[in-house]
Amino acid sequence: MCGFIGIYGPEGVDVAGEVYEGLLAVQHRGQDAAGITTFTNSFHVKKGLGLVLEVFNENNMARLRGNLGVGHVRYPTIGGNQGEDAQPFHIPYPIGVAMAHNGNLSNYEELVERYFKNTATRLNSTCDLEVILYVFVQALQERMGTGRKILAEDVFYAVSVVHREVRGAYSVVATVPDVGLVCFRDPFGIKPIVFGEKETEEGKWFACASESVVLDVNGYTRSFDVGPGEAVLVDEAREIHRRRVTERDHRPCIFELVYFARPDSFLDDISVYKTRKRFGEALANQWVESGAPTPDVVMPIPDSARDAALSMALGLDLPYREGLVKNRYIGRTFIMPNQKSRRNSVRRKLNPIKIEFEGKKVLLVDDSIVRGNTCKRIVQMVRDAGATEVYLASTSPPLIAPCPYGVDMASKTEFVATGRNNDEIAEELGADHLLYLDRDLMNECGKAGNEKIEDFCNACFTGEYPTGDITAEGLQSMAGDRCKNRGETLTDETASVNA
Repeated sequence: MCGFIGIYGPEGVDVAGEVYEGLLAVQHRGQDAAGITTFTNSFHVKKGLGLVLEVFNENNMARLRGNLGVGHVRYPTIGGNQGEDAQPFHIPYPIGVAMAHNGNLSNYEELVERYFKNTATRLNSTCDLEVILYVFVQALQERMGTGRKILAEDVFYAVSVVHREVRGAYSVVATVPDVGLVCFRDPFGIKPIVFGEKETEEGKWFACASESVVLDVNGYTRSFDVGPGEAVLVDEAREIHRRRVTERDHRPCIFELVYFARPDSFLDDISVYKTRKRFGEALANQWVESGAPTPDVVMPIPDSARDAALSMALGLDLPYREGLVKNRYIGRTFIMPNQKSRRNSVRRKLNPIKIEFEGKKVLLVDDSIVRGNTCKRIVQMVRDAGATEVYLASTSPPLIAPCPYGVDMASKTEFVATGRNNDEIAEELGADHLLYLDRDLMNECGKAGNEKIEDFCNACFTGEYPTGDITAEGLQSMAGDRCKNRGETLTDETASVNA
């Protein structure tokens, strides 16, 4: 899961400053690398490993000139942590294009074999975006030949080729010099992308991003979400062209609403904040109906569960307290590059306010429980702070299946829920009671924000993949690649479970 922004500004302006501000707004989506590419008469590039504040400075920002720009923050799933995999990518010939994406290709190895093995063409990275870029540019070139201006029909054709050749989940933004701003979404619309506009004294501005908060911080009005299988072109005349080039059922990722997105964002016209409040209300009802023990206080495990915890406390008519203080200079634990980083970051990240725990039965609310390592350490921390009993509630169901679409869940053996019932999971985590939000209720909470959404991608909760092309062999290959990226080893047990 990554974050991006693309901007097409009026003639004579430099958009790099706004791209930078947008990347700061989606830093939560990727902490591994950051990059910006702009264009005047040539491409101007700055990217590297680290946070946005670490990669960019006054000197390198000054050379990022031009009114076409695209930026990216990276969280690695496919590929390693090398600087070569930092986005955006660009190609100057035969057609100049700069591109960034959020997502993951399920047929990456197949495409590499088809397009790059035993040919004169070579990849510069192990990032799957480079394959999308190649397929897109090749399709454009084949369509238009030479000496002709690129039109909207050409862009739509190229996107249709990408949809035909490239499997998986992805949202993409591209800047094409002398053409304009292009963005498109995978046929199932698994990954989010939102489009916005604004008017200033310099003229009309256009932007697309992986979350609406990116538009908010730069003063854009959210115009629409790019639909599943849809492509959008803003041309040189500043005219917006839209077309749904591939028809599939819309299956947006529910985990965006559960964990990844900022609460102040809208995705597919759904308020992340209101959805998380609905999660909490549903959890409160489920807690009572299940006959769960009565706690003295409800507390969130910050930050993603905060809104749900407050709603749950109101629903249970119990006090809400902030008993765990987060160090805001520590990144999100779930997207740390390896397990050692995750373990070491927990105590640095959270510290308990002991007077809120002493002698109390505490209900901790979390957005999800993946590997369980972080949750287990937090439960013990709360006990050490004086809690007499510790209960857990999760705003999502048990995670049981790897995600091939860009969330770093490599293998079934990593999930604490694998092979355990609810009581056994609670015992493993050290909790006195555990409740997961029912999956149907979770989906209903999401759909309440947009009645046009018929279903969400629930693959990580069910093992049913909406793209229909995920195989046991592919999952095993993905698990091996991700374990390698973390400096870990894919064991025979992990491989067999994935198969």
